[in-house]
Formats: sequence, structure tokens, C-alpha cells
Amino acid sequence: MTARNTQNKTALPTAPIAPIAVICLTQRALPTARKIASSLQGASVHGLRTRVSVKDVDVAFDDTIAHLQQTFSSDHVIIGVCASGILIRALAPLLAGKWQDAAVLAVDEAGDNFIPLLGGHHGGNRLARDLVDRLGGNAAITTPGDAMLGLALDEPPVGWTLGTPETVKPATAALLAGASARIEVEAGSAAWLTNSAIAQSEDGSILITATAREGANEDAISDGAETAITYHPPVLALGVGCERGCPADDLYDLVMETLAGQCLSPKAIACVTSIDLKADEAAVHELAQRLGVPARFFDAQTLEAEADRLVTPSDVVFAETGCHGVAEGAALATVGPNGKLIVPKHKTKKSTCAVALSQDDIIPEKVGTAQGRLSIVGIGPGQIGWRSPEATALIGRATDIVGYQMYLDLLGPLIDGKDCHHSDLGAEEARARHALELAATGKDVALIGSGDAGIYALATLVFELLDREDRADWNRVAVQVSPGISALQAAASRIGAPLGHDFCAISLSDLLTPREDILRRLKSAAEGDFVIAFYNPVSKRRRDLLAKARDILLEHRNEDTPVVLGRQLGRPDEEITVVPLSKLEVDMVDMLTTVLVGSSNSRHITRGENEWVYTPRGYAKKGPDAAKAPVLSTSFHSSTDTSKNDTSKKGGAE
Repeated sequence: MTARNTQNKTALPTAPIAPIAVICLTQRALPTARKIASSLQGASVHGLRTRVSVKDVDVAFDDTIAHLQQTFSSDHVIIGVCASGILIRALAPLLAGKWQDAAVLAVDEAGDNFIPLLGGHHGGNRLARDLVDRLGGNAAITTPGDAMLGLALDEPPVGWTLGTPETVKPATAALLAGASARIEVEAGSAAWLTNSAIAQSEDGSILITATAREGANEDAISDGAETAITYHPPVLALGVGCERGCPADDLYDLVMETLAGQCLSPKAIACVTSIDLKADEAAVHELAQRLGVPARFFDAQTLEAEADRLVTPSDVVFAETGCHGVAEGAALATVGPNGKLIVPKHKTKKSTCAVALSQDDIIPEKVGTAQGRLSIVGIGPGQIGWRSPEATALIGRATDIVGYQMYLDLLGPLIDGKDCHHSDLGAEEARARHALELAATGKDVALIGSGDAGIYALATLVFELLDREDRADWNRVAVQVSPGISALQAAASRIGAPLGHDFCAISLSDLLTPREDILRRLKSAAEGDFVIAFYNPVSKRRRDLLAKARDILLEHRNEDTPVVLGRQLGRPDEEITVVPLSKLEVDMVDMLTTVLVGSSNSRHITRGENEWVYTPRGYAKKGPDAAKAPVLSTSFHSSTDTSKNDTSKKGGAE
């Protein structure tokens, strides 16, 4: 297994704003677009098909306005390497509001100017500044607060939460008019406030507080401040433990009651932490999701190192887990030696929690490990347009990519900067095993296969390894299978509809399947009159099974039965050939060919300049009345048309 890193692609220090679409309308703009995308985790390059080299982009489109509108409506952040007017005209009809619209940036083709057009306080201004810091150029920030104060009061740093959004607007207006502020820092690293251009004085009329407490704003108003803004920095570590299968509500209710009893704000929680034995515990992940923070995990040895600092150590817990305290130990391990436990273990019959306070902001990515993720991704036959959006998103999110080198090459700039691990053809088990090993360490791994990952591909091998070895660390990995367009679908689509009726797929590789089984299945499929898709039809050493398959099929169907040969599907040198079954020769096929053999009903026709293969389902047998069926009516949908919900007009629901 070989690893490579294609570029230095460290994630920008911003909140995750994914997915990000970098729009490119000309070949001149492509280098800038790729440069921007390579510096952003989860970004993809979208190119106008008629003007940009399709092989150099992740997504190709034909209609600029329609694609921009669709991408924006899908909550993508848009970075348009194009004139700002194009973005404005395309997106103006879709705008909803300051806090609803995703960020949109315009960038000139040279990459010198980054202009937030929308969502400046929704990540746009920060993204523009971060891109300038990384790539050079100028950030054209036009919002008054940012321009004069050097920050946006309604967009605190990553991890910080604004507790009083309703007071930001009047406070910003007052500061811009010359008012001064008192800044009180009870917790967190507030240099972004104290070192800003905000005028500060001990008797300032605006009180800005950084605190982990709940209700600080009410205290400030009662203390005479005209306007008060409260921020909650990420300084609380929430350690939890629970029984296997604990109801999510049991753990969540315990945490909220505990925080309320101590007047602590849940908005100051940086992460939910526990022992690695709970990395796959649904209640822990549900709790983290409800709180809007990551979940992180420690091994027993790390938690046991905190034994001397525990308030309620337990020998029973030690016997079960290898450490004397899960909730308290996880909270303390998160805040480090300079932090302190401020809420000892609270518990119900099924769950426990504890809270520790850090002196500095907690960066979750630097403590413990995440639950490992393994996405088994089918990327289709190779054409970008045939790769699903889910597959693209999972690959973009992943930290590590595992696959056969040829398949990785098909992904192009989508995997720039990621840790890529490749091995030779035939080393499938090594790839699957390596992917599981990486995911077990807390990484987000994408295991890449062509076509569909679950059809003669790596998904089955992953689950076979999980079944066969039953390793605790592998069992805690979150596994997801993402489907792709299979070779049989791709081949069928190029020639018409040969899979229009019942079909099956048979691999002719006897490397893992005994030849006797293959021949038995061939005979059964032939007798059943299935359309058959042959995978792995030949190899360098195996040249006879395809000929045997042809001869078996000729015993049950006509010599002129159409056979479709699809080679290099979805790639520049794609070839589609149709031959009669009796003329099928082994030398017509190689390892990159998918073979579709029609049933006795399949037809090969020529109409105009086109030739098609299809397998009828039997609609003609429905009789002449079928051809006289009324044409379906056409309707136009309007967002104000409610008649489709009015069943009284039709005498009842359909």
C-alpha cells in the first residue's frame, strides 16, 4: 500500500462551510478556480462545458444561470471566478434574507480581488479574508462594521457563540457613531475583541461579555449598561458515559438539567467527550448533534492518567473500562492540566456527565479522536457527470482516499491535497483492510471503486472482513456505502434499453468463484432467458469462459441475439459495438469491456442515423386499446396553486 499527498491542502481556519462550488466560466479562469478549490476542504470546481476543459473540473454544466441557481438553492457557498454581474443577475430572484442566504463571492480571473456579494456575516467576509491570507490579493469588504471596527460582532470566531443576536445591530450602530465599550472576559481567549478597533473605556455604554455563564446579559443590563452583548466561548468540556443502548433523551435531559443547575450555558460547550468504547454509541452522537458540537473520544489509558484528579473514582468502572472514571476523566483529558473540573459526575440509572473548564478556547480537532468514518464510494464508470453528488461530497469530506491508482486518477482535482493510498490491481483485500485500519484511528476515509461499490466491488469485501475478524476497533467505525452507476447501466444507456426486462449479472472471473459454479449459473440464466451482463469477461490468462458462455447461450437463443460490447465507458476512448451472438469472439473483448447479451426478445434496430438495442416488456401485448390511450394532460405548477390539495374538485383523493 503506497501513500501520497498530492498538494499541501491544510484546511482554512474557518467554520465548516460545505459544500463549496468554485464556478469557472472560461479556460483563462481555470487555474485560479483550481487554486482556490485546492485550498478549501470540500470545494469542487464547476466548469462551463463549452468553454472549460471538462477533464479538469469536478462538475461540468451547460447553462450558467440555471446551474448557479440550482447550486445556490442547494445551499452551496458559491465562489464565482467571473464578473460579479453574472452572479447578481442569476441569484437576485432567489434571495431570501441576510441570515438565510449562503455566502457568494466574486473573484476576478487573475485571483487578485475577493468580493463578498452575499452572506458577508454568514461566512462570506471571513472566507474572503482567509483566502487572501492564503493566496494573496485583496478582500473587498464593504459591510460597515467589518470595515471600521475590523470585525463583525454578529460573526464571532469559530467555536464562539453569540448569546444575544438581538443586541448586535444597535450596539454596532452605537460604536460606529462613536460610543465606547467595556469588554469583560470571564472565560476564553478574547483577543479578537480586546485587540480590535472597538473604542474601549471603563465607563463604556456598551458592555461586551465573554462568559460560560447563562444569564450574563440580564446581569449586564441591570448593572447599567445601555446595550449588552454576550458571547459564549468554547471553554466547557462535557464528559459523558452511558450504558450500551441508552436512550438519547435520557443522556440529553441529564446534561441539560446539570448545566441549568450550575447556571452554565450549553452554548459554551466545545465538544462532547467520552471513552473510545462509546465511539459508536448513538446516544452520544445524538447529544453532540443536538448541542451542535463534535464528539471526541479517548482510550482508557489516557482517561486513567486523570485518575488523581477525579472527584468520584470508581473501581467498578475500572473493572469494566480500564479507567476509574469516564465522564470526569474525559472532561479533564479535554481541558488538559491547566483546566479544572467544575461539575463532578452527575448520573441517572443509565448515563453520567461531568463538566470541566479550560483556560483557553478548546479546539476539538486537537483533543482525542473522532469516530472513524469509512465511505465505500462508487464513482461510476469514470465520467464526471455520472458521479453522484453524494459520492463527490463524501470524497470531498474525506481526509484519506484509498483505491486503485487508475480510479484515483479519474477523480482529478477533487482529491488534491488529501492523503491518498493506492495499491496494485488484485490487492483488493489489502485496500479494504487498510481503509478499515485508517478509519479505526479516527480518520474520515473514502474507499474508491469504479461503477457501483456494491456490485463485484469493495463493499462486499469490507463487510466480509468485519464479519470474519470481528475486531472491536473496526466495529466502532461508521460505515456508509455510496452507490454509483454500474458498468451494466452505463453500457445499456449508450445503446438504448437492453435491460428493459428481467436481467442478471454474472462474473466470468474464476479467481474467487469455482468454474463449476460459473457454468451452472450460465446454464440457469440461459434457460431462464435473462438478459445477461458479463463482468470480468476475460483476463490475460483466462480466455475460454466467454467462449463457453457464448456456446451455452446459443443452445437457448437465436444466433442473431444482439450482444453489446461497452469498452472504456464514460471515458474519452469509449467504444460501443453490437454484434450477433454467433459472431462474438473472445478477441473482441478485454478487461475494460462490459458485455450485455440480449434475451430471446431483445431487438437490434436502426432508425435514421441511430442504432438501438432494447428488450420489450410486453406493452404491445396489451392490445390495440393501449395505443389509443389518451395523452397525459400537461399542467403548470405555481407556488400559489393549492388546487392539487383540494380533493373536493375530484370527488375525493386519488
